[in-house]
Amino acid sequence: MLRIGVDYYPEHWNKKEWKTDVLLMKDSGVNVVRMAEFAWSRLEPEEGTYDFQWLDEAISLFERHGIDVVLGIPTMTPPQWLSQHYPDSLPDLPDQHLSHPGVRGHRCYNSPSMRILTAAITKQMAQRYGSRKSVIGWQTDNEFSLHMCRCSNCLSGFRNWLKEKYGDLKTLNQEWGTVVWSGGFSDWEQIALYPTNERYFNPSLLLDYRRFQSQSVTSYQQIQIDEIRSHSRDQWITHNTWSAPLPLDLHELYDELDFASFDYYPATDPDKAKSNPYSGALLLDRTRGFKQQNFWVMEQFGGMPGSWMPVWRSPYPGFLRAFAWQSVSRGADGVVFFRWRSAAAGAEQYWHGLIDHSNVPGRRFKEFQQFAREANRLSDQIFGSEMQHKVAILYDFDSHTALQLQPQTEGYDYYEYIKLIHRSLLKSGVGVDILHRLDNLPEEYRLLILPSLFVADEESASHIEAFVRKGGTVVALPRSGVKQMNNQCWMKPLPGPLSSIFGVSVKEYDPIGSHVHRIASLDGHSYECSYWCDLLEADTAETVASYDCDFYKGTPAVTRNKLGQGEAFYVGTFPEESYLKALFTRLCNNLDIEVYPDLPEGIHMTRRIKDGTEYVFVLNLSREEQAVSLKQRMKPLLVDDDITKKSIDSLTLSPYGVAVLEL
Repeated sequence: MLRIGVDYYPEHWNKKEWKTDVLLMKDSGVNVVRMAEFAWSRLEPEEGTYDFQWLDEAISLFERHGIDVVLGIPTMTPPQWLSQHYPDSLPDLPDQHLSHPGVRGHRCYNSPSMRILTAAITKQMAQRYGSRKSVIGWQTDNEFSLHMCRCSNCLSGFRNWLKEKYGDLKTLNQEWGTVVWSGGFSDWEQIALYPTNERYFNPSLLLDYRRFQSQSVTSYQQIQIDEIRSHSRDQWITHNTWSAPLPLDLHELYDELDFASFDYYPATDPDKAKSNPYSGALLLDRTRGFKQQNFWVMEQFGGMPGSWMPVWRSPYPGFLRAFAWQSVSRGADGVVFFRWRSAAAGAEQYWHGLIDHSNVPGRRFKEFQQFAREANRLSDQIFGSEMQHKVAILYDFDSHTALQLQPQTEGYDYYEYIKLIHRSLLKSGVGVDILHRLDNLPEEYRLLILPSLFVADEESASHIEAFVRKGGTVVALPRSGVKQMNNQCWMKPLPGPLSSIFGVSVKEYDPIGSHVHRIASLDGHSYECSYWCDLLEADTAETVASYDCDFYKGTPAVTRNKLGQGEAFYVGTFPEESYLKALFTRLCNNLDIEVYPDLPEGIHMTRRIKDGTEYVFVLNLSREEQAVSLKQRMKPLLVDDDITKKSIDSLTLSPYGVAVLEL
């Protein structure tokens, strides 16, 4: 079944309120709650002394009313006694903003004490609830992030990590290029971490350090996974990532988990009303991409965030329901709202829940009830369906990290331009997957897009070449094939190891930053471009568009190379959205990928497929009424509040309106 739920904190409320809350949840359509992810001090008030009675009572109450439970391992909030007795558990961070007890996230992933105590609390919880039928799954920690900790444990761990990777200092010095600025190491103890600006540090060292810290998060999580697996039966494990872009290798983080989860807070600001739904769609698609399967939203927007920042605007009518349906439409099998009730105390008092401090259910709560009841009604049809796409965008952790360490040009942001690429496809109704690896590319993909594959090796090139030779189409953007895996530059014409695939080389480049140039396509259209201009020299490729200004007017800007049964396009600049939309629409038509070129602004169309039946979601994530033409007649399962069963080939959606159709 589709899981519809809320995040609930029984430890925050008088027990007399629990039953009233549970009855209202049940009536509203809730079938799952998440609990305990911040409750370490209540579960272990003193080291080795455990108190599970209150949690036992809460689980039993939900159990009696047919509501299942997801338990969070509460290691994001170490208790005061832990920080007091084990100061090595606190991270040593440059800005110190998470290093203090009583905040949250104040733990070093490499602290031996923290790891031992993490194993202990996880074991106690898993032993107690691992066979509890109503406890269906676990969440590791909460919203992992990368800590650039410089404590002695991290330094020691980093040195050991380097010894295992490189073996000896001679190899390390060669791979890092330490000959520059007399940076060579003659003793492992010379490798140190400093709380200073990293701008002038060796980029190979900095990339490796981020890889090490990312792997430290994964190995810390593995402690929890191992304890849960040892003591549980038929229970899944996930983790809830948040926002983007996070400097973590999330593909690696999710490798040992059953599915990915995400915390989704779409912005309510009217100024972001047009861009926000597309940015959110990318976040959801990326979450699905971590495991290439359906996922959960473990914290769905239930009220305006605030507390350590000004409170957000109140959501427009229909907003809460529509964005919950957006999560389902992009592959969520579970949608859990944060939170049931706004906190009366503590640092999150103004991170509003479904019910405000008045304790009286209001407009947002009614939208939640509407969504929950609709989702439960359609659960049998939708649950078990999957998204099947022919277009993929590669997100590369190493490239993104290396570009953050060494910004290439004014204004350019790797992830922001991925947003632009993704948005240009969504506006034509094209479904997109986000990949995090190039190996084992599924055969169903026909179009692969590489946004600045900055760090690339021969193995990456071989996967891309094989994809093209078998009939795939690949599109690469500037700053691809620039660096080797050790973050040293390729000493060959760009795009380095990818040159033969695209049949082109970069003879010179111009980092134009925020200045605007133009490119002219062969069909006579002119488009803006910015940030970067690769001046291309075609080998086996042919010109698709040329620069239309500056001293390189007439020089190839976009090329196409035929290779085997496929094609490879090299886009030597960062064009505006309209060019990308035109290019991708043309390519999709050539590859027999369905497009809706006239989809209105703010209309999102996706499909989930089950046993040959397609469930089409059409969402109006805008503040204006929108009319949509469908290419085929479809059976409405849900169109706003209309439940007509007549087949339709067009529909009109109110602001933040929702339609679910069967094809």
